[in-house]
Amino acid sequence: MQTFNYRGYDQAGHLRKGLVEAVNAKDARKRLAATGTLVEDISAAGAGARFPVEDRLVFYRELSSLLGAGLPMVKALDTLIETPGAEHSRALLAGVRDAVREGAALSDALAAAAESVGVFEQSVIKAAERSGDVEHMLERLSGFLEEREHLRQRVLSALIYPAIVFVVGVLVAIVMLGFLVPRAQDILVKADVPLPAITKAMIGLGSMAVRVGAPALIALAVGMLVLRRRMGSDEDLRVRWDRFLFGFPLVGKGYAILVNLRFAQTLAVLTRGGVPLMEGLVLAGKASGSPWVARLSERGGEEVRHGSSLSDAVREIPPLAEALPGWIRIGEAGGGMERLLDTAGRRYAERWDRFIARCLSFLEPVLILIIGAFVLLVTLSIVLPVISLSQGITG
Repeated sequence: MQTFNYRGYDQAGHLRKGLVEAVNAKDARKRLAATGTLVEDISAAGAGARFPVEDRLVFYRELSSLLGAGLPMVKALDTLIETPGAEHSRALLAGVRDAVREGAALSDALAAAAESVGVFEQSVIKAAERSGDVEHMLERLSGFLEEREHLRQRVLSALIYPAIVFVVGVLVAIVMLGFLVPRAQDILVKADVPLPAITKAMIGLGSMAVRVGAPALIALAVGMLVLRRRMGSDEDLRVRWDRFLFGFPLVGKGYAILVNLRFAQTLAVLTRGGVPLMEGLVLAGKASGSPWVARLSERGGEEVRHGSSLSDAVREIPPLAEALPGWIRIGEAGGGMERLLDTAGRRYAERWDRFIARCLSFLEPVLILIIGAFVLLVTLSIVLPVISLSQGITG
């Protein structure tokens, strides 16, 4: 039996959609027709379904609880499909359930059903299946995804205020240079008032912004689109751009902290799940979000395969070479690798929070000062000629 996702209409013309189990699509249509449903569209459950990270971490946690309670895998998936909060992922979970029922591993079924289930999650679940500790590893995986999602939300939240200030500054510039300054120029020219240097400068800036602004923005947008497409197909270009980011002032420091944080947290989860060091190093490099680190991690994995220690392999990766190899070497010597990697991850998380706080404490007043200075210059460029005009009239 296979599960199908359908959409159709009942005899009263009301829209009906849901899941139906049948041998094939033809059999599914017959079953639905017998219940009075005219099928408009039918497809295999899970085909093209979305499985965002918020839904995945809930799924892993609930599946872990059900498996821990003694339910078989298929029965646990059946239970999750019927959960009231699973409306958005019900079709996908039904497809996963069908694959598992036919003998596929959970890791393979999830990877086949949803592109968002990446190599990292698939490897963790596969390692858990090999070790027979699926319920505990799913709980740890859920916690890891939740922590990573919180980190992403912290980054986005930290950028909201500077983005608002920047947008306000751009709008102020458009209004003043596009409307206020040209109108003031017309009035002053008609009144035959000599223009101060600051007024001439702002008028020239406004004229240039009107002539060049739109074409420049279009060219920038097209350039970014072309660059993004090239980077999507050219791995070497992605690596070169990534290396450039690490060397960029201030941004490179924060990026390095974030990459170390992701790498340490991922490697801790993989090591705890029984993933071999060579494979764990490669997967942690991919999960770091850095193409350069991912490429170097693959080389490091080969070195570990040929007898090198994990700490020496990580030391050959420049963005990770500052402190992380020392933590790993202590773990190799003392046998507490998972605990030390967790500690390293917490330290980098603390460093990341401090870095964001310092950057914001510097960025916010700088943006406000720039906008204030710009408004002041535009105001002076308008007020000074008006003062000269009023003095000429009263004189």
